[in-house]
Amino acid sequence: MDFDLKTGLKHSVERIVAYKDTAASFGSGLVEVLATPVMIGVMEGTCAACVQPYLPEGYSTVGTHVNISHRAAVAVDGTYCTECELIAIDRKKLTFSVRTYTDEKTIGEGTHERFIIDVSKFIK
Repeated sequence: MDFDLKTGLKHSVERIVAYKDTAASFGSGLVEVLATPVMIGVMEGTCAACVQPYLPEGYSTVGTHVNISHRAAVAVDGTYCTECELIAIDRKKLTFSVRTYTDEKTIGEGTHERFIIDVSKFIK
């Protein structure tokens, strides 16, 4: 199947850190700042949302690889933005550059790979 995807597609989301998003709440640390697993989850979701409108009915993507550095903290009630760009397409494998940041600093950045799936076949 041919997918109508092109490199250069971009997507972004803005979020506010809630207590449930913190390392202390998530269990990945003791500090009340944005947890690394939560940041990575938002990055993955941003990448998925970037390409979903271009996929046929019944298709989606699944995350297969993350290579992310978490460089700085965001406290509870802090606003952050996550943006991605589709930088490579290899058949059904999609590679994104992804970055989470505030007005002042980069919080995390790296690459993320997703694979296009036929949802019904994947579930079986």
